[in-house]
Amino acid sequence: MKIPEKAPEKKETPAAQPPIKSDSLQETAVQKTNKPLSKQGASLGFSINSFLNTEEKVTVEETVTVKTEHLPQNHFTDTDLQMEWNLMLKQLQRKDSFVFNAVKTFKLLKEKENKIKVLYPSDSAKVEFDKISGEFFNHFRRKVHNHTIEVDYLRDVENMKIEVVTKRKIFEKFIEKNPLLKDLDDLMKFDLT
Repeated sequence: MKIPEKAPEKKETPAAQPPIKSDSLQETAVQKTNKPLSKQGASLGFSINSFLNTEEKVTVEETVTVKTEHLPQNHFTDTDLQMEWNLMLKQLQRKDSFVFNAVKTFKLLKEKENKIKVLYPSDSAKVEFDKISGEFFNHFRRKVHNHTIEVDYLRDVENMKIEVVTKRKIFEKFIEKNPLLKDLDDLMKFDLT
């Protein structure tokens, strides 16, 4: 059995050089460079040496203290707080409905003379509230002339839960009161979707 020979491969050559014959073998010289191919001084991004040689930087937290001795400390009522909160909600409803839907379930309560407790349902809602809280509390402090107001946040899932009541859930509550409705449902096969 005879093995067929490979066909000679054609090499692309620049237009300036004459074509190389396939019968003769020609060696190509490899040209080495003394300089790197990249630009000198150009950073390519991440450097392992700089990462290994970095020193840990100590972060210093600065606390800002505001002296409230000379600021007004007038009395305000829970009614004042609720009126301003409802006004803010109305403005938010027109201006930014996404933030409004996130914070409409928040409850603000006056706890002590200069303390407000904010009850929020979830952490994601609190993030949206943080966007507007500075503006709201600054406005409220100026409105009631009390700049010593402190704000406490408390997550209150139990009282803030908004439950979607379906027809099936309503019917199940009626079944608890009157068990004969279950028999009626089995017989009639009500569509409570």
